[in-house]
Amino acid sequence: MVNRTRLTGLHFFLKILDMPKILIIDDEKVIRSTLKEILEYEKYEISEAQDGEQGLKMIQEEDYDLVLCDIKMPKMDGIEVLEHASALEKQPQFIMISAHGSIETAVDATKKGAFDFIPKPPDLNRLLLTVRNALDKKNLVSETKVLKKKLSQKLDMVGQSPAITQVKDTIEKVAPTDARVLITGPNGTGKELVAHWLHLKSKRSDAPFVAVNCAAIPAELIESELFGHEKGAFTSAVKQRVGKFEQANSGTLFLDEIGDMSLSAQSKVLRALQEHKITRVGGDKDIKVDVRVLAATNKDLKKEIEDGNFREDLYHRLSVILIQVPALKDRKEDIPLLVDKFLEDISNEYGTAKKEMSNDAIAKLQEFPWTGNIRELRNVVERLVILGDKTIGLEDVKKYADY
Repeated sequence: MVNRTRLTGLHFFLKILDMPKILIIDDEKVIRSTLKEILEYEKYEISEAQDGEQGLKMIQEEDYDLVLCDIKMPKMDGIEVLEHASALEKQPQFIMISAHGSIETAVDATKKGAFDFIPKPPDLNRLLLTVRNALDKKNLVSETKVLKKKLSQKLDMVGQSPAITQVKDTIEKVAPTDARVLITGPNGTGKELVAHWLHLKSKRSDAPFVAVNCAAIPAELIESELFGHEKGAFTSAVKQRVGKFEQANSGTLFLDEIGDMSLSAQSKVLRALQEHKITRVGGDKDIKVDVRVLAATNKDLKKEIEDGNFREDLYHRLSVILIQVPALKDRKEDIPLLVDKFLEDISNEYGTAKKEMSNDAIAKLQEFPWTGNIRELRNVVERLVILGDKTIGLEDVKKYADY
């Protein structure tokens, strides 16, 4: 029989491990106690500091996800704490709170890096929503940094063919700018990798990279996904949701398979690009966004325009720079380098010694049409690693490759 008490206890313990850590810095004990009680009820792990100096010391010694910080305090005010914390390697999100706030104070706090400013006494719903949104942004920033590190260390745009060299050269020229880029090419060629490198080599590289697969989201939900929605906007909208444009603020938004986006959503994306602001579904408030938009498609958008499926004005907004990612059949001289890279990656993933592949086996792979492009080649190499000999030979390729 299953011991449900032990399972419940284990689940609770694992839940605690994932609890976001929040530090409250305020010289008013009653405020700290009230905020702590509210946030602990929401399953956050709470610490307290009674002044700025103590709070900064705790931030330097502990890894907090979020700091709720009073602006006016003895010894060290909240803005000073924020400025010192922003120089640390692990930077928590800051929400500033004050009973003596003004528009100028709020603007100053956000310019210094605060996520938001909330007046005292805080409205409970606004407080909880702002905390959730700030933690979402913290997670996105953290994920982006991890992705950036992985990409820079492990993923490379492998190849020396003229076709892929031209793509690399274009990335080097375009990435430092804020120009919008339309990335085209067949499925499996590495369009998302191009988008990642455009972001990683840009001045926005420390901000979020947010990817949206427009083909994977139902047409009736794409606007909510991109722009967010207000509570009650539709039947299942039980709470407010921040969309991908807001999540990518200050960073890069990658719209993959944009040729599959509905005309209604296209018009709203066009407005966002023109006016740098969006409106959540069910809302009437304009929200400013600072986002670099990259888009990708495997479709002929000019043909889609002729057929009435894609807006011509949006096409011209997106295609300031065009990057055509070549099909593998157009860069077969890169196959030996790609195979070697995949053999290395697969051995690392499996924790086994790297296998070798004979020259005649590689030459055979170069004869294939590779309709599935890089993605298909990677799958075939993995199959050969699993089923082939220690040195993968021509007979292994003939036996285990699809062609």
